[in-house]
Amino acid sequence: MWCSTEKTLSSTTIGPVSGSSNCVSLPHLAAYLLMSAGLILLAACHPQLGPSEFRQTGSAFAKEPYLVRLVNRAKFDAALRPIVLPNANNEKPGTIVIDTNSRHLYLVESADQVVRYGIAVGAAGKVWKGTATIGKKEKWPAWYPTDDMKAVLPGMPERIPPGPDNPLGARALYLYQGGRDTLYRIHGTSEPWTIGKRASSGCIRMFNEDAIALYDKVQVGAKVIVR
Repeated sequence: MWCSTEKTLSSTTIGPVSGSSNCVSLPHLAAYLLMSAGLILLAACHPQLGPSEFRQTGSAFAKEPYLVRLVNRAKFDAALRPIVLPNANNEKPGTIVIDTNSRHLYLVESADQVVRYGIAVGAAGKVWKGTATIGKKEKWPAWYPTDDMKAVLPGMPERIPPGPDNPLGARALYLYQGGRDTLYRIHGTSEPWTIGKRASSGCIRMFNEDAIALYDKVQVGAKVIVR
């Protein structure tokens, strides 16, 4: 889609909602419920990603109301790092283009330039594709499980509050079609090890620092193309 000259962006320089969403996998929900009961710790959710994988919060996020766990990018594929690329597409600035096959999100910044981010997409059979608009934006959103998810995991709370362990992470962009919420989001994550994989129930996950950067750059009403 976009190629050739690349410029890597440093992660250190990137700068309660109603309704349910399809953003979180059932294994994540089960883990969250156990964690809430005090039976496991966040680091135990993934044996290969302990506390040492997270760098301390940088000064760029010092004013955030909750802890932003900055990921050690060296532990991940270099293709998942934010990179500036030439714009080889005819989309207007401000448009978001998502390539679910390569697990990349492209923000068209100008007629000449895009920024590419690594993402996680829906697991097999749960990939959503289409054209939407950003209906609204939220900082540190709460998350409301769908009725289907609550049916599979009885006892799930109606609302999971904002914070570093919330499945939606630090930011969320809500995808709308025809003025209606699709229940799909572009959002941060409390499971950074899933970035680059097919892992969600259909939503697009980003590293939290990337989600914060994207949130600051896009406007409500922006076009989103998911391919």
